[in-house]
Amino acid sequence: MWNYEKRLQYPVNIKTPNAKIAQFIMSQYGGPDGEIGASMRYLSQRFTMPNRMAMAVLNDIGTEELAHLEMVSTIVHQLTKDLSMEEIEKSGFGPYYIDHTVGVWPQAAGGVPFNACEFQSKGDPITDLFEDLAAEQKARATYDNILRVVRDIPEIADPIRFLRAREVAHFQRFGEALRSVQEQLDAKNFYAFNPSFDCPCEASCKNS
Repeated sequence: MWNYEKRLQYPVNIKTPNAKIAQFIMSQYGGPDGEIGASMRYLSQRFTMPNRMAMAVLNDIGTEELAHLEMVSTIVHQLTKDLSMEEIEKSGFGPYYIDHTVGVWPQAAGGVPFNACEFQSKGDPITDLFEDLAAEQKARATYDNILRVVRDIPEIADPIRFLRAREVAHFQRFGEALRSVQEQLDAKNFYAFNPSFDCPCEASCKNS
């Protein structure tokens, strides 16, 4: 099991509330490429990985995504906790406020709630690892978009840059896990589980 260390992976200390930016960053909490989906994806997929190296990578990164979820939630909380009603109304934060006050709730920047259908656990290691590689690039691209908006606000941009850098590192680790799985596959059966799909009959597979 996990040991919880009671500090953020990277410090967050935002002094000026900003509801509009909070709505943007919220997408990395519960949006389509956010940290909830990432963590649930990897911690679900790890059970069907064919070797311990790939399983360990998914477990490690899925756990770290929980830490990133905590960071993003802290950023959103600090950006919204001292808002005045005037700021809430002017920023377009009103509809969220009516439903959740300033509680942290998983949704995309466009207001779409988080849904488990936004991530996949297929049970095929090649399929799952390619999805993981794509997921890290999509998360990195989302952080790129956020940085374009907050680049002149260091107290927000610095933790976002840290999170972006970790997505790049995760992409590299998933590449290593994918290679470890591919090296164990039969050359005629790149997709691991069904040799009979690749040959006319099992006999020809065995005799070739």
